[in-house]
Amino acid sequence: GVNVTLGLPVIRTSVDHGTALDLAGSGRADPGSLFAAVELAIAMVAAKRGVA
Repeated sequence: GVNVTLGLPVIRTSVDHGTALDLAGSGRADPGSLFAAVELAIAMVAAKRGVA
């Protein structure tokens, strides 16, 4: 999942889970939530600019 922080002068999205430091460097981490957060931020910028 993805978190969106509202009420800021900038668009801020983040993953909906913790840092998972126990998975760092193990090759087992799934970057799907990070990709989803970035894609949502891009979509929000496009919508704000009227490009969507």
